[in-house]
Formats: sequence, C-alpha cells, structure tokens
Amino acid sequence: MKISTREVDHVTIVDLGGRITLGDETGQLRDTVCDLISRKKTKIILNLAEVDYIDSSGVGELVGSFITVRKNGGELKLLNLSQKVHDILQVTKLYTVFDIKDDEFKAVKSFDYFFAK
Repeated sequence: MKISTREVDHVTIVDLGGRITLGDETGQLRDTVCDLISRKKTKIILNLAEVDYIDSSGVGELVGSFITVRKNGGELKLLNLSQKVHDILQVTKLYTVFDIKDDEFKAVKSFDYFFAK
C-alpha cells in the first residue's frame, strides 16, 4: 500500500493506494493516523481513490482511525470511494457513520463551519 500526506487549508489529506488488508497495510494506516494526531493534525481526509481492495480488517482499521481521531477532538472524513469500497461500506451499514465526499474541494471546505452549512 502507498501512503502520502499533504496539507490543504489546514486539513491533512492522506492519499492511499493499493489494498487495505490485514497485516502491514492496516498497520501503516494506523501509524499514519497516530502520527498525525501526535502532531496535532486533527482535520483528516482519507482519499481512497486509488484503493482497489479492502478486507474486513481494513474496514475495522477505518473505524478504528475514525474513533481515534474523534477521541482526540478531531474529524476524519472519507474521499473518493472506489465502487468496491463504497459497496462494502453500504453492506456493513458504515456508510452512515462516515462523512463521505466525492469532491476534494468540498471535503476540505466541509471542515469550515461557514461552508459546512
């Protein structure tokens, strides 16, 4: 799995690519989110556009990351779900838990109170 981070208007976007599965991949995602939290980066978007597969452990890690960020006073949103990831979140009913966006600009602006309305 490939992971890179970038900043846009005080929001950290984590670009993910490849597969999110049990093992190193979920560990990499967990480490990335924990590192961001430790650096007080609590506005996080996970860009899943390049994620072609996610298993139950990967879904569990998304939920774990969501909870970790929330416990630390932040927000975690998902961006650009592939059809496979979208379907899995629909089946597991997690689609209603996450704030999911299809447009990066709107996702970044959704952290701003004035634009979120």
